[in-house]
Amino acid sequence: MGIKSILSLPFAKYIVLKNSKWKNNAIKAQEKIMSELLIQAKNTVFGKDHAFSKIKNYSDFKNQVPIRDYEGLTNYIQKIVEGKASVLWPGKPIYFCKTSGTTSGTKYIPITKESMPNHITAARDAILSYIAETKKTSIINGKMIFLQGSPELSKTGNILTGRLSGIVAHHIPSYLTKNRLPSFKTNCIAEWEEKIDAIVEETVIEKMTLISGIPPWVQMYFEKLQLKTGKLIKDVFPDFNLFIYGGVNYEPYRKTFEKLIGKKIDGVELYPASEGFIAYQDSQKIKGMLLCVNHGIFYEFIETKTFFEKNPNRISLADVVLGVDYVIILNTNAGLWGYNIGDTIKFVSVNPYRIIVSGRIKHFTSAFGEHVIAEEVEGSLQETIESIPAEINEFHVAPMVNTETGLPYHEWFIEFEKEPVDIKKFSLLIDKKLQKYNSYYKDLVRGKVLQPLKITIIRKSGFRRYMKSIGKLGGQNKVPRLANDRKIADKLKMF
Repeated sequence: MGIKSILSLPFAKYIVLKNSKWKNNAIKAQEKIMSELLIQAKNTVFGKDHAFSKIKNYSDFKNQVPIRDYEGLTNYIQKIVEGKASVLWPGKPIYFCKTSGTTSGTKYIPITKESMPNHITAARDAILSYIAETKKTSIINGKMIFLQGSPELSKTGNILTGRLSGIVAHHIPSYLTKNRLPSFKTNCIAEWEEKIDAIVEETVIEKMTLISGIPPWVQMYFEKLQLKTGKLIKDVFPDFNLFIYGGVNYEPYRKTFEKLIGKKIDGVELYPASEGFIAYQDSQKIKGMLLCVNHGIFYEFIETKTFFEKNPNRISLADVVLGVDYVIILNTNAGLWGYNIGDTIKFVSVNPYRIIVSGRIKHFTSAFGEHVIAEEVEGSLQETIESIPAEINEFHVAPMVNTETGLPYHEWFIEFEKEPVDIKKFSLLIDKKLQKYNSYYKDLVRGKVLQPLKITIIRKSGFRRYMKSIGKLGGQNKVPRLANDRKIADKLKMF
């Protein structure tokens, strides 16, 4: 047992105990964060434009600061690019985090010297929470890999710019650098497939204990390892005991992963975003991720069903209710105010506050008023797989409105690792499950407005080829699970 392993358990217990202070006093922590944010930013351009100095309480704040998405902040971002200081936050950002959604353009999200440490601390504390609870310290002794974007940075104006994972790579704690893979040179390879091949060569001979990344890209890494060695991952890496993931729901991938690995393995889910580190799984025994209430972010929430109303009701953490879908709104020490990141969440616990990610407010299928969301689609699919065995790599749902014959329907594009024996029965069961989740969809099918969903099978690696065709293979890129149009669907037809 190495010295780091010996020290890791008492350190983990200390950090978990320390974090329990804000974990068990979340409302007070949030009130303090809000006060500190307003005081620090009152003399910025944004603070003056929105009269921060006159805000006395949360009600005042809501009156002064409207909800915005990125487009609503672009005029402020542009001033930062042009070199102006103290625009959204005192001084200048140390980074711009460059993001690009599958259906949106490039965004430049500021990261400040105050916000950067929270990205590192929350990720560290997720691992320490796991160690403190399970007493499994062996992961510290081996090598760790984080499948991520390139750490190479460019400049936007005078601000260093890169992908979040690439930026974070420059801030890995020194005590982890000797354990961390891949090498800087390999990490800088731009072409994703070439990069994965190089990572396989670097890691296949190592004692890997922890692997982290977005599930579809880790699956690609595992498949290439298996192709090279002819072995299950548990035999390539006998000491591999922890998978850390985020970005997409892991459940659709779980069976495929367990098949590739050859055994069940512990997992820790993270909810990092370019805009801030929002939550992490702090227990293997309890559902949900712990909301980071003491990490430079003041949260607001809007019920999903009212979000598109003219003046939807905004609430703070003190007024959230279990089981309700909320759009999550951020106010951060990176200078984002009333900022809608587009995610929807649901609270599964309020003592402490734990959440699950239920979808994206812009990712839904509602061509007929049904408003089917990711949580409903993923739940229907998971329940179906439990009844009719199948393994799924990826999927996408879109409406088919203009049919040549018959009623319109939802078209499900599914790439199977292992197809169900009876695809028609599989399709009908998903439809039945979806009707259970969404009463509007049920009424449309039973009222003969829609016919039951249809599955279009995508050939193996088809989603990867699609992502490669649009220049979004690997890194933090993800395929939207749902769409309300056929922009993605029509391109998937080629695969």
